[in-house]
Amino acid sequence: MPLTALLSRAPLKRRRSFSVAPGCTPASDHAVPLGLVGFITLALGGCAAVVQAPAAPLSAEVPASWAQSAPSVRTQAAASLSPGWWQTLADAKLDALMTQALARNTDLAAARAALAQAEALADAREAALGPNLSLSGSAQRGKNGSASAANSYGVSLNGGFNPDLFGGNAAAARAAAADAQAAWASLAGTRLAISTSVALNYLDLRSQQARLAIAERNLQAQQDTQRITAWRVQAGLASSLDLAQATQNVAQTAATVASLGTAIGQDLHALAVLCGEPPAALRERLGVAAPLPQWPTAQTLALPAEVLRQRPDVRAAESRVQAALARLDQAAAARWPSVSLSAMLGLRALTLGGLLDGSVANTLLASLSMPLFDGGALAAQQRAQAAALEQARAQWLGTVLAALKDVENALLALRQDGERLQHLQAAATAARDAELMAQQRYRSGLVDFRTVLDAQRARLLTEDAVQVQQATLAADGVRLAQALGGGVLADPPQASPVSSAVIAPLVPSTP
Repeated sequence: MPLTALLSRAPLKRRRSFSVAPGCTPASDHAVPLGLVGFITLALGGCAAVVQAPAAPLSAEVPASWAQSAPSVRTQAAASLSPGWWQTLADAKLDALMTQALARNTDLAAARAALAQAEALADAREAALGPNLSLSGSAQRGKNGSASAANSYGVSLNGGFNPDLFGGNAAAARAAAADAQAAWASLAGTRLAISTSVALNYLDLRSQQARLAIAERNLQAQQDTQRITAWRVQAGLASSLDLAQATQNVAQTAATVASLGTAIGQDLHALAVLCGEPPAALRERLGVAAPLPQWPTAQTLALPAEVLRQRPDVRAAESRVQAALARLDQAAAARWPSVSLSAMLGLRALTLGGLLDGSVANTLLASLSMPLFDGGALAAQQRAQAAALEQARAQWLGTVLAALKDVENALLALRQDGERLQHLQAAATAARDAELMAQQRYRSGLVDFRTVLDAQRARLLTEDAVQVQQATLAADGVRLAQALGGGVLADPPQASPVSSAVIAPLVPSTP
């Protein structure tokens, strides 16, 4: 099913807009100069009527449904996560961490500043479309030969306007607005990346704490076995080899406990930095073990085209294509003539008090410039922008394909890891039963000590594997939320200079 997004050269919605009709000038006593300006503008009217051919739409083949899906996963046209998708895990401490991270994370602060910068640059480009007005004053004291020194004072009102005959300035404004929308989508992407990192680190922390508890329980059991073996050696009922093997088992499990403590500390440090705090700041709040939250198995997914609509990286790629298209228009307009209008109205007097009654000076200037020979520089710049547009289009397509891959991989992982967890849970139950029987038979003298050690190792490994797999399954749900775009990506606020959609929404065409 093809997916298309139409590109438009129409200007984005802006807070301010200015337009100039060629040949139309305000009424004034200076009929001759303004008439000359009108003549120049009309003379260029035929050139200004040249219209760029519409850009080819972005297009990608998107499947009608997801190939990988678990039996508990449903797909429908209108289904999406909420912006606070992590609340699906139902963990109050995770919610508090998310709130703190989204408010204090340094990467998010930098992304917000980048958005503010991009919006300010878009406002500056937009303001350049209209006239400008400035007020200036001057004071001068001069002496000529033996004459007495004389003073002169002046105040003037200066105005200027560059009619955008061929749309170069408007194209620059569109490019800046598209850059601002890309920065807005990048901010949403950064927010999603930070929230995903917090969730994954939190799940890993709870998993490592649960694994530590399992290892400590097994260590206690192995130490009990070691003590019993030592008594049996003293009584002549066991060999020194049995005691050495029991001691080795205890030492290996103790080493596992130490490594798990390191992993817990690293997760705590990572979470603290994500929340904008020093590395050890969360040890008291999260150092006590808590149950591992689980992602719900029953889920409803949106259709592929709907998912692409809410992915921040796809939206950012679309905006970059629009910016490249506008810069191509700007480069094309630079090869045509440009007109500049300026005017000055001022007062001159010999004293400050005499300015109100001083002489009036006024100037009106119209200028025309047109590139004649530049060695092919402007044409090369236009080719460069055309290549940049093709690069942006290719990156957009790559982003779309990567987004589809992310969702398919996440769905595949959920299905396969869910099946693996069921097998591991059955193995862990069998391992616990086997260890219990091995202990009983060893005390009865029916099996040797190696059987007990093997049963203990098997129990530790299977219980640890179950805990790891539970954390992996929860992490799969988080990665699926990330692949789905982390919830509905709303349009920017209406007050933003890029409030209208740069590119039409991605929609699947009818078959």
